[in-house]
Amino acid sequence: MHQRKINSFFQKLSEAIPAPVTELIHRNHFELLIAVILSAQATDKSVNKVTPELFGQYPEPQDFVEAGKESILATIKTIGLAKTKSANIIKTCQILVDSYDGEIPQTREELEKLPGVGRKTANVILNTAFGVPVIAVDTHVFRVANRTGLTNGKNPLQVEEQLMQVVPEKWKKDAHHFLVLHGRYVCKAKAPMCEQCPTVKECEYPDKKEGGEEKKRVRKKDHSKLKKR
Repeated sequence: MHQRKINSFFQKLSEAIPAPVTELIHRNHFELLIAVILSAQATDKSVNKVTPELFGQYPEPQDFVEAGKESILATIKTIGLAKTKSANIIKTCQILVDSYDGEIPQTREELEKLPGVGRKTANVILNTAFGVPVIAVDTHVFRVANRTGLTNGKNPLQVEEQLMQVVPEKWKKDAHHFLVLHGRYVCKAKAPMCEQCPTVKECEYPDKKEGGEEKKRVRKKDHSKLKKR
């Protein structure tokens, strides 16, 4: 995709998606980290069903450590890979308590040393928690970037590196969320809604079905009523 089209692509996404933020419910950096770990190979919706109770019972890393793996597992058992995730979360919380005074480290190298945290999760934390203009590549980002012609990567790392090269600086901080939300609600895996896509003119998907450029806004849930500690 030509650079001018790329800028137009993200400009139109910014108009269609006025709130490019994660849909994982969280109130602080620690809760975001745990929610992202839980979201691996699971939907945000399934994670949001268990985290209010989880964070209500265990608001701090030390609370997770004291509760133990089995207690955490009982709360998150409906989420895929719950047994592995509960073990990783306890180990991660122990490291946070022992090495970071319960705070979340702010470098990719430190984040990736936490059990259950890979490059994608580290990038999400860096971007969402600390405002670093990096791009986390999940299944939505991988699909949308390759389908539209933004990239032609064969794996997530290639797509990430290509996006970091071609996405204008103006859009890098929000690019991950734009692509995730666009992929989740419009540029779907099995049935992309090309007729409702705001970027249909810029998109280079060979099988796209052009129609009107109705700018469908992604409605965000109101999480303002989430109880504060």
